[in-house]
Amino acid sequence: MALEQAEREDRAGAQRAAIAANAEALFRTVEDPVKGNPQGGVTLVEFFDARCGYCKQMEPVMEALLRRQPDVRLVMKDLPILGPNSLLASRALLAAQRQGKYAALHEALLRLREEPTEPVLKREAEKLGLDWARLRREMDDPAIGKRLEANTRLAAALRIEGTPALVIGDALVPGAVDLATLERLVAEARRKRGG
Repeated sequence: MALEQAEREDRAGAQRAAIAANAEALFRTVEDPVKGNPQGGVTLVEFFDARCGYCKQMEPVMEALLRRQPDVRLVMKDLPILGPNSLLASRALLAAQRQGKYAALHEALLRLREEPTEPVLKREAEKLGLDWARLRREMDDPAIGKRLEANTRLAAALRIEGTPALVIGDALVPGAVDLATLERLVAEARRKRGG
């Protein structure tokens, strides 16, 4: 029991150190999509995969948090780990950002109950008024590939092994959590930073 506790504390300490060492990339990458309050006093970072069932469960929880906590800034980190359609969806999301529709497409994809294949992405994008020809062309932009590679490297540095994974303050929270837990973690982060 004591050994398990010591291992948990060691792991938490290593994660805090990794978060501190990667704070710039985590919290201040200007290209990252942001939901909630862009100038919010508390920043959450969510690593997610558009095909992940637990990420889909987290979406309404995150939306409720952002409605209830107007000082929260949510940084979105696409982490396509569940195969080729995940990568396709992430590329579409980052291309949609260039047309000002990242959040709308993100919400649509996380509501999907089918695979985000190219025809499905086209249908969802067009429903939102996106220029599909431009979106499809920009999905292959090497800059988008570089952003996804940077997210993957960052996740590896933090030892993130699945999605969703949240960074709140100096804590890494693996997996889906309920609204009460999320609000408690935000309150802890706010208290630690003196706000």
